[in-house]
Amino acid sequence: MKELSENGLLGPGEVAGLVGVKESTVWRWCREGTLPALKVGKHWRVRRGALEDFLRRSERPVTLAGQLSAFLRVPDNVLAIAQNRDVLHRLDAAFFSVGEAHDGLLVKFYGGEDRTEDELVSRFEQNGLEAGRLRDEGRLLMREEEVSTGERGDRLGRLVEEESGNGRTVWASFDWVLDVELNTALEQQENLAELVDAEQLVVKTAALKEAIEEWSSSALVRAQTSHSGTILALEKGLWLARGGPMPAS
Repeated sequence: MKELSENGLLGPGEVAGLVGVKESTVWRWCREGTLPALKVGKHWRVRRGALEDFLRRSERPVTLAGQLSAFLRVPDNVLAIAQNRDVLHRLDAAFFSVGEAHDGLLVKFYGGEDRTEDELVSRFEQNGLEAGRLRDEGRLLMREEEVSTGERGDRLGRLVEEESGNGRTVWASFDWVLDVELNTALEQQENLAELVDAEQLVVKTAALKEAIEEWSSSALVRAQTSHSGTILALEKGLWLARGGPMPAS
């Protein structure tokens, strides 16, 4: 498809011709909110920029990093649930690959791991991230944290202040690999959310399924809604979701 300009509005027929679908399909996308559109009288109109964004989101990247790249934005604060540690490490490597592509400063906060820092870096290497080089260049920072996670917001805030002169967006990854108490978890995530919005950060907090198995469904919903997006990473697949305000009837 040829490049679209940023100005002007398109009707459903024009969108259908550009995308190669039936006009009725475009009408359905507009009604359902799948394709952002304006209602002008009885007619739907689509901004050219909105159509470009829609097509970009509809692309199907074949790599984990590609899928995360299409999902993540700046700033962002996402919750990931990983089936096991292997999946968690693959998710970390992909997350940092996206951050590297954005010329970000990558920060891994780790605690409760059964591996040393060098072993974690090696795991990242095995999953496609040039972690050794990035660490040597000062682009990947490894920060060990206590099992208690209550001071995460403060630690990240201090790091952002220390690194503020480099001009890079911070891409930070935290983990819950041990059982975590709900109120502590929600409090830390609220603090992180405030920091993300204020400092334009990208933060991913990944929990092992076994670490939150005792949470009730209502508690899990509370945790999910304190983040801008949710990632479910299993051996058999990846699910990405974002919440938003309830649309008008």
